[in-house]
Amino acid sequence: MLRGERIGLRARIESDVQVLHEELHDDVLTRSKADTRPWQPTPVAHSVYAVGESSAEHAPFTVVDLGSGEVLGEAIVWGIDQHNRLAHLGLAVLPAHRGKGYGAEAVKVMCRYGFRIRGFQRLQLETLADNHAMIGAAERNGFVREGLLRRNAWVDGAFHDEVVLGLLADEWRP
Repeated sequence: MLRGERIGLRARIESDVQVLHEELHDDVLTRSKADTRPWQPTPVAHSVYAVGESSAEHAPFTVVDLGSGEVLGEAIVWGIDQHNRLAHLGLAVLPAHRGKGYGAEAVKVMCRYGFRIRGFQRLQLETLADNHAMIGAAERNGFVREGLLRRNAWVDGAFHDEVVLGLLADEWRP
């Protein structure tokens, strides 16, 4: 497990799937904001959060409270490009745990994983321009706004802008 001060990032286990699926996937608007694929009803048995084989292209984690072991959300390092030594970060905190700083801490731990453990030279994330929580969590960890993708995401019947943020290994301050 990767540990922060209050949260840990651990490999997904079967008991996480139900919680993540019900709290994140079944919330249509939240899932639509977090995924470029269109939302569709999916049974837990085929959940996007299902425990699966490890992959060279992505590393999924469950975010847990270190004190209680409670599931707080999911974190993923995805789009891993080992040749260019870069990856993307994704994060979703369960609704009951938002606004408590868990997101910023999870980004911090993912940066440590990306830069120290995996040896990446760049981490990047894309989020909706109105996702102030994710933008704030990224910027608190040193990410820099690199661009705006205008009307790049279809969410709930309208196109929305996305912000691209990046962090280079030599800019990162653990």
